[in-house]
Amino acid sequence: MLDHDTCYRAVSSRDGRFDGWFYTAVTSTGIYCRPSCPAMTPKRRNVRFYPSAAAAQGAGFRACRRCRPDASPGSPEWNVRADVVGRAMRLIADGLVDREGVTGLAARLGYSERQLHRLLVHEVGAGAQALARAQRAHTARVLVETTELPLAEIAFAAGFASIRQFNDTVRLVFATTPSTLRAAAVARGGMGTPGTLTLRLPVRPPFDGRGLLRLLATKSVPGVEHVDETSYHRALDLPHGEGVVTLTPREDHVGCVLRVNDPRDVVPAVARCRRLLDLDADAAAIDEQLGADPLLKPLVTAWPGVRVVGAVDGGAEMAIRAVIGQQVSVAGARTVAARLASVHGKPLTSPDAHITRHFPSAEALAEADPESLPMPRSRGRALVTVCAAIAEGRIDLDAGADREEATRALLALPGIGPWTADYVRLRALGDPDVMLASDLGVRRALERRGQPGDPRSVAARAQAWRPWRSYALMHLWHVITDREIS
Repeated sequence: MLDHDTCYRAVSSRDGRFDGWFYTAVTSTGIYCRPSCPAMTPKRRNVRFYPSAAAAQGAGFRACRRCRPDASPGSPEWNVRADVVGRAMRLIADGLVDREGVTGLAARLGYSERQLHRLLVHEVGAGAQALARAQRAHTARVLVETTELPLAEIAFAAGFASIRQFNDTVRLVFATTPSTLRAAAVARGGMGTPGTLTLRLPVRPPFDGRGLLRLLATKSVPGVEHVDETSYHRALDLPHGEGVVTLTPREDHVGCVLRVNDPRDVVPAVARCRRLLDLDADAAAIDEQLGADPLLKPLVTAWPGVRVVGAVDGGAEMAIRAVIGQQVSVAGARTVAARLASVHGKPLTSPDAHITRHFPSAEALAEADPESLPMPRSRGRALVTVCAAIAEGRIDLDAGADREEATRALLALPGIGPWTADYVRLRALGDPDVMLASDLGVRRALERRGQPGDPRSVAARAQAWRPWRSYALMHLWHVITDREIS
């Protein structure tokens, strides 16, 4: 990926598609930038390329004030890869190092700290602690510039162990002080509404934001989430408390208005919103491959930049929703989920007109009587069994879970079949290569396009769409959500 000639051509053309894939450091200025930085292209001999912002910072470079490379989209590689490095990067983005340290990260992945450090340095150019520090610096900058929190509170909210460490890191990364950053933000009028955080979540174009809203609307659970003409609203269950987010897709970014009870939850909240909307996907490359297929070409042309709808509150919710959705319509599953939420979902401490409670936790449903659940008895038993396995830690479905191991564990439970396990793999675990061959919506979409919809034919047809079958699935689901194409 870091072939010098390829990277330099991307920098020379200011190609925004490479933002987040690598970072450009200029030895004559001591600054690192995103590839699309509008500044004058540096001379080839003065350029170094790094796979992460942390690697550039570790080499002694500071962030460009003009292009703000710390705010570029994340690398799509870490969403796609299922190996230990990909899993580690997803957990670091979720703030695990700040909560449990490098020791906790290594234990979660089943590696020693030394092994993990060696793997990350080889692949990303920096260890877990350096990667977490780069993330803390970005979080601190966002909080300094968009909130009225005291700087001392921001230091600890961003994950720093001391105010001195906070000040030193900001000076090192941004070549300025926190107070100077805040003064500049105040002068620009950039401070947000007290109690809320207003962010721009960068996205790599093309981006089908309207399609995301449409799919989220068909599956939204009243009281837990709400979709209007422009935005998606959602209750969040975060490591240190609750939150509520409003996400508004735009052409080149997603507007994010976030309210959290504890500012330490900003990092995981943003990471989970990015995973929900699949904002780090390399949509251009995916569209190029899927668009070469005659069946998908008109769909890709009509809806460029389709994303896979993920999960915002961990894998337990998706496992619950997958069991609820077995052999029922989308509307029927939504009704059952709403009834479960009204009985077993924890109420929000600060509800609004549409968002009043959380989705039921695995712990809450593990204690439920299967006979009392609004579904057939066998499905109720399966739901309680799955929730008990998650609550007891026998199944891991978080951002760093091993996809193969999680699938095997799910299939070993009574009442869990391939469709349910694959649905969890698709939405909770972010696997880009899932095709729900037996899905009713897929069958209807293919039949509407004049293709056979039986599972065997679907599975055979989908081989041509690898390794992006999940995105092909989203296109097929779009066909049945009343989205007309010419």
